[in-house]
Amino acid sequence: MVFSTAQPLINARWQKEYIIEPALLVTTAEGIEHTVTVVRPKNTSKALPAAFQHTIYANEKRHVRTAIYAAMHGYVGIVANSRGKRLSTNKIEPWEHEGRDVHRLIDWISKQAWSDGRVVMYGGSYNGFTQWAAAKHHHKALKAIAPYAAAHPALGLPMENNVFLTANYQWAFHVTNNKTMDNREYADGAHWHRVNQTLFKSGRPFKDIDKIEGRPNPLFQTLLRHPAFDEYYKAMVPFGQDFANITIPVLSVTGYFDGGQISAIHYLTEHYKYNPDADHSLLIGPYDHWTAQTVPDTHVTNYKLDPVAGLKNTEKVVFEWFDHVLNNRPAPELVQDRVNYQLMGDNSWHHVKSYTSLNQLGIDFYLGRPGLQELVTQPPEVLEKHTQLVDLADRKVQHNIDFMNIIQPELPGETGLVFVSEAFEQDMKYAGAPTGHFSISINKRDVDIGFNLYQIQPDGRAFHLAHYRSRASFARDSSKRQLLVPYQKTRIPLVNTRMSARKLIKGSRIALVLDVNKNEQAQVNMGTGMNVSDETIADAKEKLQLNWYTDSKIHLPITAMEKVITTE
Repeated sequence: MVFSTAQPLINARWQKEYIIEPALLVTTAEGIEHTVTVVRPKNTSKALPAAFQHTIYANEKRHVRTAIYAAMHGYVGIVANSRGKRLSTNKIEPWEHEGRDVHRLIDWISKQAWSDGRVVMYGGSYNGFTQWAAAKHHHKALKAIAPYAAAHPALGLPMENNVFLTANYQWAFHVTNNKTMDNREYADGAHWHRVNQTLFKSGRPFKDIDKIEGRPNPLFQTLLRHPAFDEYYKAMVPFGQDFANITIPVLSVTGYFDGGQISAIHYLTEHYKYNPDADHSLLIGPYDHWTAQTVPDTHVTNYKLDPVAGLKNTEKVVFEWFDHVLNNRPAPELVQDRVNYQLMGDNSWHHVKSYTSLNQLGIDFYLGRPGLQELVTQPPEVLEKHTQLVDLADRKVQHNIDFMNIIQPELPGETGLVFVSEAFEQDMKYAGAPTGHFSISINKRDVDIGFNLYQIQPDGRAFHLAHYRSRASFARDSSKRQLLVPYQKTRIPLVNTRMSARKLIKGSRIALVLDVNKNEQAQVNMGTGMNVSDETIADAKEKLQLNWYTDSKIHLPITAMEKVITTE
């Protein structure tokens, strides 16, 4: 009731202090229409920089609030919608045209009388993707970007390491059913669970998901026709040498429990790979996809955040960072170096110079001898193997599940091979992402592998550090499928693994659970070498025999704890 009473007064103040244009129709020279919300201060006649979000999530009230926040901080606040949304009469076409569309809108913004010619972009998820899409075309007016939980059409959702997922399948309907957003698509969770379960248990081709659900999904079907990171995706996002030309400052924000983390960090690592002098910082902590973009809750599932993790207010940090970049003001307290992370369980923030260097520190682990199931630190003197048999036609048992709760009372009843380290004799720090390779052989031509990584605490509880899934045939090159030779030992690199940071108290152990990825959260790879979306349960035939060799090397970023100054 207080909100409903105060809102008219707040709106009246906004009208007094700002020029609010909630729905301008901007038509570019190519005839593409975009609906644009513009808010600028009334109390100044000087030109200002523009803080700009470009989004497919059309919501005028939200756009006005977003733009007002930017205006309160000395910017012209701008939120533009993708073609086809709100007043635009163009066809709604997610992903494909955003880079060039945003480039043209930046050009329009920079030429307005109220603009000083400088544009910064920010926003999360799809709005993070649109920033990278724009950066690919490097308009001279674009001075900085701050993408959080940034999406990537070929990495994260709906495809992770070349494995298509069922999570967020309804997104296409959500953004294309109408001119704004169709929130009904996310309202019936039971419906989508039935769809995923039916697809998995039926053994029908993955591409039949829309037939099972009952409606055509043209966007999803288009993506399924591109299982490799091919020219279709490369036209949308920076790749290769594109990153060398991105010289503007970047602040990426994501979370350990953000489903989009691997895409956000992919942009970071590729940027530094092709531009070693890039000005690109990372802010990461115990946040999920939503709280990475906003302010934290007290918990993520059943994990209670450390008090200092609650200091992160993404929008506040981003505007402090913009002022640092454009006006040489102090950097945000949480962004003191290139990589800024919160160490769970230690109530501290840490700041280091390099993501790559962070991951180079740590311990190399190998798979112990068969029968012992140990995670050992010495390479094997004699090569041996652990054999896993999986019936891909059996849909009663699921493998490599990404469990909801972060903390389990004990190591979950896993279907894979469990390897456990010795207990640490002192407090240690896990900070970074797993790297290395698996040495495997199979009796088929392809396999989707995965793992769950846990801290086993002295009291027996299991803290989930990372989940992984990857298609073996694409692990060396996501743009080119390289099928395996049956029964031939091969090395499969770990790619796009997830970062976490956690204090491992004395007496903790590490548990690595290796498995085949076979569950209702994703495609089931039958190993024929055909397009996995076309395979059926009839293609399973003989059981998958997967040999995990003891010379597999898994580098974990575990180091001794050091004393740091706690940010309070």
